[in-house]
Amino acid sequence: MGLAQYAIVPIRDQWGVLHDGAVNGEYATKESAFESAVAAASLAIRQGHEVHVSVPAREHGEAAMQAKP
Repeated sequence: MGLAQYAIVPIRDQWGVLHDGAVNGEYATKESAFESAVAAASLAIRQGHEVHVSVPAREHGEAAMQAKP
């Protein structure tokens, strides 16, 4: 089987999931993008693939972005 890679990436002021060269979805939080990636990764595991999921560390500006009402 192959390798399924999922990366959480910033998209403007939101987050997306990079997989197979395409960014899927736009999520309000990094955590919700992660949950979506993990759901897809779970399916890939059941299909026998090796899975990698990456999430960037928090940046200084990100804390301010989360504080907005």
